[in-house]
Amino acid sequence: MSADSPSSCLRSVVSPSSASSLSPAKLHAGTAEFRATAWAMFAGGYCTFAMLYGAQPLMPLFSQDFALSPAESSGVVSLATGSLALSLIPAGLLADRLGRRPLMNAALALGALLMLLSALADSFQHLLWLRAVFGVALAGLPAVAMAYLSEEVDAKSLGHSMGLYIAGNALGGMSGRFIASLLADHFGWRWALLTLALLGVLGAWLFWRNLPPSRHFQPRRHDLGRMWREAKALFGDAGLPWLFVSAFLLSGCFVSLYNYLGFRLLAPPFNMSQSLLGLVFSLYIVGVWSSAWVGKLSDRLGRRNVLWLMVLAMLLGLALTLSDRVVLLVAGIALFTFGFFAGHSVASSWVGLRARQGRALASAIYLSAYYLGSSLLGSLSGLMWGRGGWNGVAGVLVLCLTAMLAISLGLRRLQPLPQS
Repeated sequence: MSADSPSSCLRSVVSPSSASSLSPAKLHAGTAEFRATAWAMFAGGYCTFAMLYGAQPLMPLFSQDFALSPAESSGVVSLATGSLALSLIPAGLLADRLGRRPLMNAALALGALLMLLSALADSFQHLLWLRAVFGVALAGLPAVAMAYLSEEVDAKSLGHSMGLYIAGNALGGMSGRFIASLLADHFGWRWALLTLALLGVLGAWLFWRNLPPSRHFQPRRHDLGRMWREAKALFGDAGLPWLFVSAFLLSGCFVSLYNYLGFRLLAPPFNMSQSLLGLVFSLYIVGVWSSAWVGKLSDRLGRRNVLWLMVLAMLLGLALTLSDRVVLLVAGIALFTFGFFAGHSVASSWVGLRARQGRALASAIYLSAYYLGSSLLGSLSGLMWGRGGWNGVAGVLVLCLTAMLAISLGLRRLQPLPQS
């Protein structure tokens, strides 16, 4: 994508001084346009994650109403994230023809409509089909959001803007889960899904109204030869393949923890209500703060010096969730959440900086891995719940996070690219 942007094309035919006068400047933190862009993306990320993961705390209700196992009920999350993952690259290719902003607007509007239809589903199978189509429709926003920011925002401000976008994801995930839990406790899961749909409508309108058009985007035709060369360059990079694996592991571990957290807290010795469970899911607020703060920190200290520390935080938080004391368990969830959102912020902005060619493809691959991890590990870890309860789930996550720690320590030795 960046290779075909107006600025990169100009650099190939004019002098640097001419390029600076003809190509629009990239957005810098502190300017009005940067704030409009950052907060529009915040709103987009908010409603995306509210609708995508708002069904997660409802899994015990689906399990009860439709006589499902915990692993089976996880389909409301796993099918949505799995279909989203498989649609990201096609959506990214479509965005190269239609533009970033139109596709993101359409994704949010269609996502809200399908969420509304989900609230009216007459069976669990019908609900699963709607959630699968929902994932396909929603893919248009996350497929190009990181590419849009990497293309429009100056490298020195990218960590800040990416952190705000991911903070919107965190706040949306928290709000969606909390609202769904609270409403389901009093009115049932249908009203919970309906409210999330209306929230999606509001978010789609705010996004459409505030996001500026792309200034560094040029439509392009696709040819398989060029895409193959871009893919080879991306996977030939010393760091990008490991960042893609990092997305799979980080997301899979995080979604697994929250998928089965409800089953743990609704059962003895905790015996929480759905409303109280919603308060526990409010720990997502930690992610809102951590992603924005660590985004700025990584701009200063370097991503290689921050990522591995966030993985350690997740491991320590996971250990605390093994306790039957509520205070320690909640502290563990908070620390795990902090580490995940901070680590995701660091890794995703790192992808945008290292992908000098095929940036849209790099973003799509990263997020495909991210949502595939959410789908596959999120369901597979449920099988361990059936065998070992929470300890079984935690055992799977320890293995995944240990691998993630090894990767993040290996990335510390990665030779930085200029301006990355």
